[in-house]
Amino acid sequence: GNALTLGSTNTDDVFVYTCQVHLLPTDQEMSECNLRHECGVLAVVLSENGRRSTDLASTIHTGLLALQHRGQESAGVAISDGTTIYSHKGMGLVTSAFQKRDLLELSEKASLLGIGHTRYSTMGTSELRNTQPLVVDTVHGSLGVAHNGELVNAKSLRQQVMKNGVGLSTQTDSELITQCLSMCPPDGEPNGADWPARIKGFMKMSETAYSMVIMTGTTVYAVRDPVGNRPLCLGKLQPTSKFDCPESPFGKRRRTSSDAGCDDTDSGCSSNVSPSISVPSPARSGKPEGQCFGWVVSSESCVFHGIGADLVREVLPGEIVEVTQNGFKSCGTVSRQMADRSPSLCIFEYVYFARADSVLEGQMVYNVRRQCGKQLALEAPVEAELVSTVPESATPAAMGYAEQLGIPYVEVILKSRYSGRTFIQPDDRARRLGVLRKFSPLTENFHDKRVVLVDDSIVRGNTIKPIISLLKSKGAKEVHVRLASPPLKHPCYMGINIPTREELIANHMEASELGHHLGADSLVYLSHDGLISAVHKRISKDQPGGVGHCSACLTGKYPVDLEW
Repeated sequence: GNALTLGSTNTDDVFVYTCQVHLLPTDQEMSECNLRHECGVLAVVLSENGRRSTDLASTIHTGLLALQHRGQESAGVAISDGTTIYSHKGMGLVTSAFQKRDLLELSEKASLLGIGHTRYSTMGTSELRNTQPLVVDTVHGSLGVAHNGELVNAKSLRQQVMKNGVGLSTQTDSELITQCLSMCPPDGEPNGADWPARIKGFMKMSETAYSMVIMTGTTVYAVRDPVGNRPLCLGKLQPTSKFDCPESPFGKRRRTSSDAGCDDTDSGCSSNVSPSISVPSPARSGKPEGQCFGWVVSSESCVFHGIGADLVREVLPGEIVEVTQNGFKSCGTVSRQMADRSPSLCIFEYVYFARADSVLEGQMVYNVRRQCGKQLALEAPVEAELVSTVPESATPAAMGYAEQLGIPYVEVILKSRYSGRTFIQPDDRARRLGVLRKFSPLTENFHDKRVVLVDDSIVRGNTIKPIISLLKSKGAKEVHVRLASPPLKHPCYMGINIPTREELIANHMEASELGHHLGADSLVYLSHDGLISAVHKRISKDQPGGVGHCSACLTGKYPVDLEW
């Protein structure tokens, strides 16, 4: 499907027509894709200091670029001047959805607070009307919502909303959430707008799966579902002078008066946490004292470094955090319906979705992936001359595997960043050669050698099979595949685009049969227990909010009851 957008400008009676074609993935390209996350959310609230020196729209735009991996279909920004919300949304990548003039127009209109979103759809079609943030008018003024996840009870919730006389114009969960938030809470609002009560009311109506940022005229609410299935974290905007020194923003540093309310000491952290990270304790409130420029809420902490922010803490499962220019405070948590169950953060955030430099549950994702590789080496060693990877998300696991066995890690293929899409080739031969355009062999590195090829997962096997064939055709003596996660066997209903059971190759072949099918000399998955062990290795036993993970796509055991 091609989306064609035409526009024109008139300057001194000279008309200039521009045409932008956004190519959406066809079924053929989708069959070649790996897993996709649904969305990334972001919010920025500037303090008085921040408003004098920080451009709100461009800061959100920069942050969305760091969340691009969580959604590539569309992007949007909504900002507020305290009374009115202005927005711009577009299809495609962030760089396509926003032109310089779009950011300038937003900057001229508002500079107090704003939210942003990158989208990949699992509910609702890929078109502009479904792009977020969604902005609606309520009895208390404008409301903007950006949401990541998928409501497991969306069908019954839609019926409930429509029975109350509310019409819905899209099939997206995000519109459903927005309409629920627009309804008055059960106990009314005798003292005026009570957004925390409205949010808690919605959270009791739908337990999972969502992390979202909700914006009113002067306030952002960071909300994470009671199950904790989707990640969400809080950061503090710092003056740029703080980042002039070479020290990492996650490293140790001298505390200053601007740190009031943002405890970034090691209190509450396990001694086995990576020394490169100073994990904050869960401060319930903070004020913009000293040179604090404001606050940031994001799906992932990888956003913070690029916009000059520090990680304060993660939003707890079921928690509502209120953020204004005067600081942040926790509005409490909504308990899980089954209180005896642990939280259920999606374990594939560690395996694949989250960016490697993000921090989840007090540990860097990169180090967890490396530990998965070490655990895989303990479970499935093999005699070989070198270890390599399918670029790029499995690289830490491959390095961990190599380190554990004392085998050199060597690159055997390079991935082209500019190869384009294989589905728009003019003939069948060109399409079949698509993988050769994407990957170039480093023949001298592996010729006449036994290679261990580490990948994070296999969905359909369409990518790794031609890579194995390529390596063998260029002289690899043996190719042994090691996968840093268990076999994917079940679909996800909480915001991840995992294909149906019939499309997942692990449901049709055991590991040995699959290895033969792919042309590998052997193939072994990381065990489920091994994955859990690697993820838990560095997590503090006193982790705020508790520790637990959803691995339903591996086991078929979902953290909540499903409607279907």
